[in-house]
Amino acid sequence: MLCVTAIPFLVSFATAWWIFKYILRIAIDKNIVDNPNARKLQKEPVPVLGGVAVAFGIIAAMVVGGIFCDMSQVYPLTGIMMIMLYVGVMDDILGLSPRLRLLIEILVVLALIYTTGFAIDDFHGLWGIGRLPKWFAICLTVFAGVGIINAINMIDGVNGLCSGYCIFVCAVFGAFSASCGETAGTFLAATCIGALIPFLCHNIFGLKSKMFIGDGGTLLMGTVLTYFVIECLHSGSSAVALDENIGLVPFTLSVLAVPVFDTLKVIAVRMFHGRSPFLSDKSHLHHLLFELHFSHIGTTCTEILLNLLVVGVWRMAYTLGASIDVQFYAVLLTGLGVTFGLYGYLIYIRKRNTRFYHALLRFGDRTHVGHSNWFLKCREQLDKE
Repeated sequence: MLCVTAIPFLVSFATAWWIFKYILRIAIDKNIVDNPNARKLQKEPVPVLGGVAVAFGIIAAMVVGGIFCDMSQVYPLTGIMMIMLYVGVMDDILGLSPRLRLLIEILVVLALIYTTGFAIDDFHGLWGIGRLPKWFAICLTVFAGVGIINAINMIDGVNGLCSGYCIFVCAVFGAFSASCGETAGTFLAATCIGALIPFLCHNIFGLKSKMFIGDGGTLLMGTVLTYFVIECLHSGSSAVALDENIGLVPFTLSVLAVPVFDTLKVIAVRMFHGRSPFLSDKSHLHHLLFELHFSHIGTTCTEILLNLLVVGVWRMAYTLGASIDVQFYAVLLTGLGVTFGLYGYLIYIRKRNTRFYHALLRFGDRTHVGHSNWFLKCREQLDKE
């Protein structure tokens, strides 16, 4: 199992780190940048091809990793990832309509089902439901896959949030795959983590070397996370052999809780106010945390810790022997609490101008570490490469 994690991690990390500067130079020379506007948090144009560097790292690791172990199970995913990368980069450069992107995402998830032979076709005991009819499984998989892809895309509003969160999710799914003896899932998780870390470093610490992951990166990683969910929930999942009382649906929902529930909240708020759900605004949780003076690093760490809390609640419910249904309700309530509930509460105390609100502002101010010696040294090192 060591070669399944160490080799792909090192290869993807080294490749992404090496190629990052060349992708950055292309983005600057061709003016492929994300321009600031009223909704976005940056004040200057920022290059937006980070997803391409991540993709190079993943592909390099898959090529090398195939020498040491059988990766045939994830190879069909590679082509689909490249399609989503291409679509995302075209969206970054040209700007695709939301409806065209939605259609492409539906077709891509259908291709993922066809090429891998997997679908969310089993509830694994939730509400007493097992295998699902094929037509329903395909519809459910498309709905879930498109939802996951867009949820990952929508959290890309703060430096380090999307990449940091994807590292967290890949680490959880990778550890779970390893415990189930799933070589392909463990390999893919290690590969993605290795490719994302160099980008994360430049995204957080870089000034001259800062680059956004862009729609190319978010759509690519959204597709990878969709694959993890499908692999976990299909009827032949090896995770079932671990324990018949393990709630696979609650587990996958807990890992993706913050972006999924935050996206549902954003869509609900937009529709409640009579706006299109495709219309971008500042109603995400990370926007509110930023208004509370949280830094980019502080916002990123807060959302990951909130999601870790949801995973911890699922783990505690499972460890205590709760039924699969109870595990699901625990995850559902906690997920709603850290998104809908927390957002509503923060809005409430802001309107009331409470003492706790001002305490949060002071805490948010303390998360700004951009002038710390260690931060400036990291920036200097990355910018001069």
